[in-house]
Amino acid sequence: MLSQSLQLPEVLLLTPKVHSDERGYFFECFRQQQLQQLLERDIQFVQENQSRSSFGVLRGLHYQRQPQAQAKLVRVVEGEVLDVVVDIRHGSPRFGQTVQTVLSAENNHQLFIPHGFAHGFLVLSPQATVVYKVDNYYSAQHDAGLAYNDANLAINWPLSAKQLVISTKDQQQPKLSQLQSEFNWK
Repeated sequence: MLSQSLQLPEVLLLTPKVHSDERGYFFECFRQQQLQQLLERDIQFVQENQSRSSFGVLRGLHYQRQPQAQAKLVRVVEGEVLDVVVDIRHGSPRFGQTVQTVLSAENNHQLFIPHGFAHGFLVLSPQATVVYKVDNYYSAQHDAGLAYNDANLAINWPLSAKQLVISTKDQQQPKLSQLQSEFNWK
């Protein structure tokens, strides 16, 4: 598996080695030891989630507050999404900066998102199925989010506002300037 740091160096884009022939393809989509070597630390995933969404669905930007923070390993098994990550660690020199990348069933890319980052995605294909592992269990009381349309984040969503399908909850998330100090840098 190849690893590439993005504009937020703690967020890693992972590309598996795909073995293809006339029968189809095979690749390892997860190998604990290899991921830990890339991260240079231990990580244990405890839950795996899957969502299926239609074109224009925007989910996010989500995170879980301490002490239930979640690191994620995200991949798309059907369709294509624009995946977005925001640094929400107070004191970070990259606080409020974002990274965007396309994840698809075709490119097989995965995104590792550590604690202290909000995450969301926009479905670009007719349907998309997103699968992600997390290192902490979901907790409704620690569920939190960030406004997808906060002008200070300058996220370039490639669809018009009329094309977006957004939950009521995600339409009411706070702006970055309103976040409480959940995560501290270092």
